[in-house]
Amino acid sequence: MGGFLSDWAYFSTHEIQWKNFAGWLILGGLVFGGFAMLWAVVDLFRGGEGRGRRLIALVLLLAAWILGIVDELVHAKDAWASMPDALILSAVVAVLAIAATVVGFSTPAAGGR
Repeated sequence: MGGFLSDWAYFSTHEIQWKNFAGWLILGGLVFGGFAMLWAVVDLFRGGEGRGRRLIALVLLLAAWILGIVDELVHAKDAWASMPDALILSAVVAVLAIAATVVGFSTPAAGGR
């Protein structure tokens, strides 16, 4: 979400530092998203009810992570050449990550609690 907001600020102000900031935020999101995917895989194999929702959350996280890599590569372009592609990709990644969070938190715990 921070990457999208930074891209929006760059799109609105043309201040190059916002694009750089968005690139770093996306990179950080990819690192933490990788850990979230790892935990989602562990949670998927722990068993219990809600396995379908956990699989959906994992697929959403994977889609967000892959598109995040593409978004980071688009941010590597020279300044304004990355717009509006970077803004659109950041928005799609943010929506996918939010959807994965909602689905993940709506899943019952593996112990049934």
